Amino acid sequence: MSLERRYQREFVRTFFTTPTAVEGEDDSAKMLRSAVQLRGMQAPDVWVPDNEDATAPNMRDEGVENIVDVISEHGADFPGEIHPRIVWHRDDPTTRYQGFQHMLENADPSNGAIEHIDGFVIPEVGDIDDWKKADEFLTIVESEYGLEEGSLSMSVIVESGEAELAMGDLREEIGKPANNLERLFLLVDGEVDYTKDMRAMTPTGELPAWPELRHNTSRGASAAGLIAVDGPYDDIRDVEGYHARMEDNRAKGMTGIWSLTPGQVVEANRSPLPPKIGSWIMEVDGQEIELEGSEDRQVLDTDAVSLQETDEGSYSLQIGDDERRLDEDELQEELTDRVSYIPSLDDIVDSMEEFEAAKESGKGAIAVTQATTVVIDDVEIDISKERMWDEATYQAAQTPITLFQDVYEHRPDQHEELEETYGIDIVERAMNVG
Repeated sequence: MSLERRYQREFVRTFFTTPTAVEGEDDSAKMLRSAVQLRGMQAPDVWVPDNEDATAPNMRDEGVENIVDVISEHGADFPGEIHPRIVWHRDDPTTRYQGFQHMLENADPSNGAIEHIDGFVIPEVGDIDDWKKADEFLTIVESEYGLEEGSLSMSVIVESGEAELAMGDLREEIGKPANNLERLFLLVDGEVDYTKDMRAMTPTGELPAWPELRHNTSRGASAAGLIAVDGPYDDIRDVEGYHARMEDNRAKGMTGIWSLTPGQVVEANRSPLPPKIGSWIMEVDGQEIELEGSEDRQVLDTDAVSLQETDEGSYSLQIGDDERRLDEDELQEELTDRVSYIPSLDDIVDSMEEFEAAKESGKGAIAVTQATTVVIDDVEIDISKERMWDEATYQAAQTPITLFQDVYEHRPDQHEELEETYGIDIVERAMNVG
């Protein structure tokens, strides 16, 4: 079945939530007013005025008023998409009705906000029938105000086993005449409530990592033509851990992640983009250590590895507790197996342009060579890695380029920063390749 996408973005890097009303402040909308002013790398791809968990229950009616006030005044200038999060619960019709009323107020054209609202985020969904209820409410809202049917997107937060299983039903259900589930946009993991729903426990009380949930959400999004987003990373000071989580997610096909602060937004906006400068890494006892140096000479600086030339053509290589005596060919082979290259944006564009030129001349594949000199304890060893580029390799390499192009197209407020980072020439070439 061919799925009709109703949105333009192919990638979402950042999903940033903001309380809609803060109790005890002279201006309860102060955090909304601050967030709507964010620009450049500090501004998320998707901004979520959060009238559910981030806002106290007794403040939610005021929160809806704040959403309308702030978005009607500033929404036109916000560079990302705006998707308010309403209240909802699969087991509570009263909560669902309250969420419906809040959607109606947000979408009322006389309030002036709906022209800047791209859709709504629905939390705590259950099985696929519950998703259809939310979709039907959105259809009623559109009908009530004369909006185009399906013009408001719907994103759901996967916070239960029911919702996780429902993702497997999407391909069959989307596109049926009885629903408008083609309005779906994001599938977002909510690991906190998911942990509660699963009755999961850890010795420390911390959340499980839930790699299975993240894989299933990414798979469900891919199968249904949607976008997957990981849940919040609560330790906002752990930048290294946040980066590791995002890297693990990208290996699952999940580019987006929830951001809790503008600082996390910056990290999550930049992290998936190809690096400005290529780098070499070496695998040592299950960890990746980045080598330092210039393009043709890379130095490994770690106590975990030592290398000595014992006599002419013979070497002693020690990695952790493992010591081996190798000749030069064996050492080159060992280091070649352990060392990998992370290509820069320029490298990826170069390789794609080279393959495109070769394909035009009738060639089906090219060899791309990466070479450097690895220096360990002042001992220099030349290594070379050769990779065959065929059509499949070319298509796989397009993903980071497609991401870059998607960002550049939809986030003009980030153009200046991207051009300063990579250079105008590289940016122009990246926008024209593929």
